[in-house]
Amino acid sequence: MTTETITAAASGTWKLGDLDVNRIGFGAMRLPQSGAALRADAVPSDRARAIAVLRRAVELGVNHIDTAAFYFSPLRSANELINSALGGPYPDDLVIATKVGPARDLSGEWAEHAGPGDLRGQVEENLRQLGRDHLDLVNLRVLGTSSVAERFGALAELREAGLIRHLGVSNVTPEQLAEARTVAPVVCVQNPYGIGMRPDQDAFVRHCGEQGIAFVPFYSIAATGREGGASGTQDPALLAVARAHGATPAQIRLAWTLHRGPHVLAIPGTGNPDHLTANVAAGALRLTQEDLTTLNSLHHRPGHP
Repeated sequence: MTTETITAAASGTWKLGDLDVNRIGFGAMRLPQSGAALRADAVPSDRARAIAVLRRAVELGVNHIDTAAFYFSPLRSANELINSALGGPYPDDLVIATKVGPARDLSGEWAEHAGPGDLRGQVEENLRQLGRDHLDLVNLRVLGTSSVAERFGALAELREAGLIRHLGVSNVTPEQLAEARTVAPVVCVQNPYGIGMRPDQDAFVRHCGEQGIAFVPFYSIAATGREGGASGTQDPALLAVARAHGATPAQIRLAWTLHRGPHVLAIPGTGNPDHLTANVAAGALRLTQEDLTTLNSLHHRPGHP
């Protein structure tokens, strides 16, 4: 497909609380390092190229960027790159979503998830790195099926204090979402989801839409490849759909995700300017019912990546 003039506006819009965003956004996880995995020994990315990708994303109409303070490699921090590329001042319509909960020490090794008393420090770290006086959206990233009320309550207090505008949850069950909503309003759910990735989430995706809550999948391109990235092997049926649209398999995966409902947003990440352009262009793809039937069948096929 021709991608040169397609912007993120082609994907449509959704409101995160009172903030309008285009449904194709950008995930910053890959920016600090070469490769996707967050590892202590990761090879730092090329700084100038990462900054150029961020600026190009905004030029292409991306106004929803997902990041975190724990997205860093030796020498590089996603938040610092965002601040350097886009801050001073930030575009008025740009929504930066970050997440708290996971923690890494200065060497890059993973540490214990933050408890309620640690979350203010994580929020302040994001504020400092991004150069902001408040955060547009903070997602509480959850590990396991434990109660979220106390930790989400700590973030709700920071929201009342004006440090956070909106709250979301990440890696949660329907029960954890329901619990969080008894504490404070939730504008989005960020969970792993894509073709062949967590088909058991289908009902949860629909439920979020019924409640007016954005569903923001991660790994929508990589699927079961997760942090390692997309597999080089694609199903022939998916390749056939891609050929019919003159698109790449990654673009078809993004388009399928967006077709799951108007409340579904996409945050594909890349450090490659060409991949960025292709990802944004995927928001203009309109799949036929036949395409969707084929892709839905793949989604529910046992063992499909």
